Amino acid sequence: MRILISGGSGFLGRALSRALLERGDAPVWLSRDPSSVAPPAAVPARHYDTLGADDAFDAVVNLAGAGIAERRWGDARKQELFDSRLVPTRRLVAWMRRAKARPRVLLSGSAVGWYGRQPPGAPALDERSEAHDEFVHALCAQWERAALEAVPLGVPVTLLRTGVVLHPEGGMLQRLLPAFRRGLGARLGDGRQVLSWVSREDWVDAVLALLDQHLARAPAAMVGPVNLCAPEAATNAEFTRSLAAAVGRPARLGLSATLLRLAFGEMSTLLLDGQRVSPARLLAAGHRFRHPNLDALLAPAAM
Repeated sequence: MRILISGGSGFLGRALSRALLERGDAPVWLSRDPSSVAPPAAVPARHYDTLGADDAFDAVVNLAGAGIAERRWGDARKQELFDSRLVPTRRLVAWMRRAKARPRVLLSGSAVGWYGRQPPGAPALDERSEAHDEFVHALCAQWERAALEAVPLGVPVTLLRTGVVLHPEGGMLQRLLPAFRRGLGARLGDGRQVLSWVSREDWVDAVLALLDQHLARAPAAMVGPVNLCAPEAATNAEFTRSLAAAVGRPARLGLSATLLRLAFGEMSTLLLDGQRVSPARLLAAGHRFRHPNLDALLAPAAM
């Protein structure tokens, strides 16, 4: 199957591309600068402007978007976060509008941040839950609305509400490991904020399963929001203890909420707020996770 991937050069896109190649599919990357993304040898990279009416793909996976935690959120950075998601998504939908053969599904990125902040101890959120309106919710909500413009064209849309993806090769875990290995791991704030996370392997497994439902035209193929996170969320204190144990070092430090707000401004909400999110639809469908809890993921041999 031919799978078009926007954001293919990223932490998730590369892992998904490898998995697709291993099973005999043909991923194609879409980029604003194909000369800069260095795809695997078997993966062509194309510019958005080259997509024409005669191009045909079995599915589209839309992952383009600047990293939300890479820089402090000033007005210009917030606009960049919106533009880096909305512009590619709208260009994909515009291509589908003129395509002679439309894809069987659009899997489009989103995040559990759609639900907004949640107080510690609150019940788990599932795909039917309401949102707390704030910046990250607004970002995800507009991204999802842009993707859903494909539905009137006859293209089913599945929204990938992804938790914090953990793998030593990238993302949050890669940034934290050097400090934890030096014994400098630290609890953030009071540590009660909940982290809804997923291993990168489980994220890839879930995306492949969702793709296959649609490629097989299964009657129960999931559309709309699907939470891609592990069944067992963890508090920041639990995560800190587990990662410290995995690397065999203490983690006795704590960074106060006041210090984090001074250092990161509004972006500190990513560190101090959280939400307990359940992958309810995946679990109801019988999906099995390789890493259902932190102990299954943060094994000393893997760190």
